[in-house]
Amino acid sequence: MVDREKVVGQEMPSQTVVIERGPVSNFAKAVKDDNAIYQDPRTAKDAGFPAVPAPPTYGFAFHHWGQFPELQPEGAGISNPIMGVIGALMKSGGLVLHGEQSFVYHRPILAGDQLTSRGVIKDMYEKEGKAGGKMTFVAAETQWIDQTGELVLTSTMTLLHRP
Repeated sequence: MVDREKVVGQEMPSQTVVIERGPVSNFAKAVKDDNAIYQDPRTAKDAGFPAVPAPPTYGFAFHHWGQFPELQPEGAGISNPIMGVIGALMKSGGLVLHGEQSFVYHRPILAGDQLTSRGVIKDMYEKEGKAGGKMTFVAAETQWIDQTGELVLTSTMTLLHRP
């Protein structure tokens, strides 16, 4: 078992992401959201947005796009402590599942934003599984701050290991 006291509170490496209109538009199409505000800047402006907004679940995927190497903050390449925890748990076999994801939007994510993350492992706990065996849950919270220093998104993700 991984020591909870050593895990909870560990900071995750920061990353910077540029929100680009093309990936935002493609993501909206991929999730079958045909609202024109995700495709057309004029429609977005008419709807009250200063730029094309990102769909609500884009917070789950955007860190996979727009991570330009020259924009990454100091320490961005270090190992993520969540992977260390999951790796240690996987030594005994089993499955790792994405258990839960939640978002708190402090304002819409917009094409043109440059967001930088601050993340921490918030919790780690065990529960008895229905089929027997202890499942381990690891919850991480990431705050995304824009280029002006404003908090834009708080995302909480829970992974679970089932033996």
